[in-house]
Amino acid sequence: MHIPMVRRLALSRWRLVMLSGAMALTASACDTTTFLEIEDPDIINPSNVQSSAGANAVRLGALARLNSASSGGESMLLLGGLFTDEWINGDSFIGRQEVDQRVITVQNSFVTDASRSLHRARLSAQQAIELLDEFAPAAPGWHTGEMYFVQAWIENLAAEHFCNGVVFSTVIDGVESYGSQMMVADAFERALAHADSGLARVTGTTTDDNRVRNALKVVRGRILLNLNRPADAATSVNGVPTNFTYNMLHSQTTNSNQIWNLNNLSWRYSVGNSEGTNGVNFATAADPRLPVCVGGDAICRTNGVTRTTRDDLTAPLHVQLVWPLRESPVALTSGIEARLIEAEAALRAQNSASALTILNTLRATVTGLVPLVDAGSADARVNQLFRERAIWLFARGYRLGDMRRLIRQYNRTATSVFPVGTWHKGGNYGVDVNFPVPQAEQNNPNIPAGQTCIDRNA
Repeated sequence: MHIPMVRRLALSRWRLVMLSGAMALTASACDTTTFLEIEDPDIINPSNVQSSAGANAVRLGALARLNSASSGGESMLLLGGLFTDEWINGDSFIGRQEVDQRVITVQNSFVTDASRSLHRARLSAQQAIELLDEFAPAAPGWHTGEMYFVQAWIENLAAEHFCNGVVFSTVIDGVESYGSQMMVADAFERALAHADSGLARVTGTTTDDNRVRNALKVVRGRILLNLNRPADAATSVNGVPTNFTYNMLHSQTTNSNQIWNLNNLSWRYSVGNSEGTNGVNFATAADPRLPVCVGGDAICRTNGVTRTTRDDLTAPLHVQLVWPLRESPVALTSGIEARLIEAEAALRAQNSASALTILNTLRATVTGLVPLVDAGSADARVNQLFRERAIWLFARGYRLGDMRRLIRQYNRTATSVFPVGTWHKGGNYGVDVNFPVPQAEQNNPNIPAGQTCIDRNA
């Protein structure tokens, strides 16, 4: 076969390069330390980030981990909604079925992974604060303020979802320092302290200052509600604009919106619909705040969902359209939440008229919503408020915390709050009202052998 001269020259050079490489490899084979001294580019030593630029890189890394620990991963936002009534299980994975049925084992890998993601983001934020304080003291105050927000948001979310016995370990001078189990009330106090620390750092008036300040004020209000301090919660969120959002961003080249991925794309989750008698009719409410289509119908097809069954081949598949794209951002906190906190505080203060006005002012921002009327009794007003919260805050990690508050603060029974009766895949719902601390935490020497929770109370 004739080979053109240019190609023959190229082949000759290639053979020389390969021969030289082989000779070099043979020569280096006698040096037993060469390969042991290669630096692993995936490992960043603490000394590599001890600079202003390094501190900022750790800060950005903490925000990326927050994304993975929230709407960018199968986090407690999704698992908490599956545990309650926002979602029902649509596949055959035992771990997800345990969550949906509320019979969770401590070995559950989905819960373990979600817990680890939360703590990775929390520790990254803590490390970023230390580095920013030491190596970037002139950085804008909102940089450290936002890191305190990450800690407060995660600690509050963990306390809302896990049992009494939640653990927050830390790292001191590069060495792990194991935490001890604490009651959820103490975890809320810890989160509150971090929110207060963050607010003290944010002193500017730039767009970013205001964004982080508002996020801290709202998460602080959420924590205070959990601590049964509604009046203080309302004070905390005062002045937060209703149109404020603190968003997790998504794209095809970074983290996809996993709510979209696990519902719209892979059909492993399906929007809940009056699950277990007590559940909200999310799927069929026909509420413009929560657009839902049925897999294969005209609206779903327009949005790219032609599948008619869930991944386990059961029907119907209810598909959310709040986030219709892989790239749709998700608000972790918002001005809407601020108004809902104010409404609850008014209701707790026996000012039902003010609470109703706040709810209707919010509803007036959405075309197609009619005003609510007074529900007529104290219990019915609470039901009305928590339904509004369920629709406004769907799939953002609030629902389990709300259900537990209904038990703790409103004297509801678990059987009147959580789904009950026959589970949709056979058997009955369990009695869990929170998630157990994962078995992996048993590696912590501060936890008594065999103990995962102090108790499983709401």
